[in-house]
Amino acid sequence: MKIVKANAGALTNFEVLDFLNSRGASKDTTRVIAPIARSEYKVYDYLVETAASTQTRESVTKFADKCKDFKVAKAEILNIINLRPSSIVELLPIIETPDHQALLELVKDLLPPLPTTETHEDNAEEETDNGEQL
Repeated sequence: MKIVKANAGALTNFEVLDFLNSRGASKDTTRVIAPIARSEYKVYDYLVETAASTQTRESVTKFADKCKDFKVAKAEILNIINLRPSSIVELLPIIETPDHQALLELVKDLLPPLPTTETHEDNAEEETDNGEQL
């Protein structure tokens, strides 16, 4: 293997997750067989719970290309992709561009929503065995 460009740049969480998937990382119970270090599995387990798990290469690339219209720095684009802010309050600490609303609309249009986890507590109403609602 030959290194073409050392330290070519930072990676998005999606790219790290994609790399770990290509090496065999998964939620499968037989994952101990894959040649992945324990620390890499910890990273994988974290990234599966973030926005990176719902993103695609096409959505990330398209978003990065559209951000060039806003004159946003590469580091800011990387943070937006990784954090996937859903409100202006979440976007303000990331960027310095005055056009926050348009950039937020771009995030909502091009990047998939954050993964949702359904818990038993999220159900507003539960039924008992005889069909009554609690």
